[in-house]
Amino acid sequence: MLSLSPVRQQARSAREVVMGRIALVEGDITEQDVEAIVNAANSDLVLGAGVAGAIREKGGPSIQAECDAHGPIEVGEVALTSAGDLPARHVIHAASMPPGGCADEASVRASVAASLALAAEHGIRSIAFPAIGAGIGGFSLQRCAEVSFEEARRHLAGETSLEEIRFVLLGEPDYRVFEMVNDAAKVAAQMERLQRR
Repeated sequence: MLSLSPVRQQARSAREVVMGRIALVEGDITEQDVEAIVNAANSDLVLGAGVAGAIREKGGPSIQAECDAHGPIEVGEVALTSAGDLPARHVIHAASMPPGGCADEASVRASVAASLALAAEHGIRSIAFPAIGAGIGGFSLQRCAEVSFEEARRHLAGETSLEEIRFVLLGEPDYRVFEMVNDAAKVAAQMERLQRR
């Protein structure tokens, strides 16, 4: 199992569960010491509220300037920028909704998968995700967790540079939902293995 002592140090006693190469952390994504964090973006790449607003506020204006240079992208697509003043080196902007619109399962699945693919393309070893689309995007938090774990496991089953995929949830209620979904998936996998015997 991958040692995750850096997570423990920077999480400052935040709740944490390690699942092979997937980690769950209760904390602030803008404080994560990883190579890339994912922004729950809109397709115009305007850093408004929620996770995007926190990234704009703590990372500084250079991130929005780089987003402006990329121009709008399609829902489900991603764009890579530097991370400004944040501890991470990069921000992957995952467009899970249009400006003022809502996220859905297809857009969340596509943006999570595209974020992982882009990270691997750039040789990134550690990445942190928020609950994409579940805040301002209005997507179900539980379904967000299910889709996010499915895509993370699918990605890690293939060849990738990623050594750690971290899901960072702000507050215990969101953390507990992700924890519950992960526990349910582990039980289902265990039952499937038992039935094959």
